[in-house]
Amino acid sequence: MTQVLELQFETAAGKTATFAIDAPKPKVTAEEIQKVMQTIIAKDVFEGQAGALVTMTGARIVDRQVTEFDLEIE
Repeated sequence: MTQVLELQFETAAGKTATFAIDAPKPKVTAEEIQKVMQTIIAKDVFEGQAGALVTMTGARIVDRQVTEFDLEIE
């Protein structure tokens, strides 16, 4: 099972920006996530075509299970 922490922001243009962080630390807290997201906004670290990140809209951990098959490819 793999986990991804998704951080969701609203941009200056009113669009949603999502950042995915692979393998977040176990037992990460909402307070830790909120602090990091506030820092990202305050430091104006990222800016895309939709403008700067202006507010937090959500965060979630996504669990997924991947099953790989060993195929004989000729």
